[in-house]
Amino acid sequence: MRRRNSILIKAFSIASISIVLLIIFSSAALAERLSVASSIANIRSGPGTKYDVLWQVAKYHPVLVLKKSGKWYHFRDFEGDKGWIHKSLVHKIPSVITNKENCNVRSGPGTKYKILFATEKGIPFKILKRKGNWIHVQHADEDKGWIHKSLIW
Repeated sequence: MRRRNSILIKAFSIASISIVLLIIFSSAALAERLSVASSIANIRSGPGTKYDVLWQVAKYHPVLVLKKSGKWYHFRDFEGDKGWIHKSLVHKIPSVITNKENCNVRSGPGTKYKILFATEKGIPFKILKRKGNWIHVQHADEDKGWIHKSLIW
């Protein structure tokens, strides 16, 4: 009887772990990365204009869609904050956002190139091109340059 219980417990444990892993991987597979396409977008507390505006984000701000509800997307951003955005405000634009303070944006893909400007944490950019560990980016104000991948999300 003990042996049978032990086998049942092991089978139940394996099945439970399998279900948890399936949920985790299917959630990750459903997550879609999009970017804000409008100059400014309101982030709301729920899926509709009757919900409070929590904060605003700028053009190219990347979001990871967690769930869809009608024409609204529930998302997570680079800091782990969650909110809702209307689907008309986001598109599949390859983008990144700085996740460190004082990020140098350079004239070419390497530290030997001139620093064009520096940015703070939370500045979104559209991706133009990749070269090794460097990404050629463009800000909404049209400024362009190269940034190292360790500085962005």
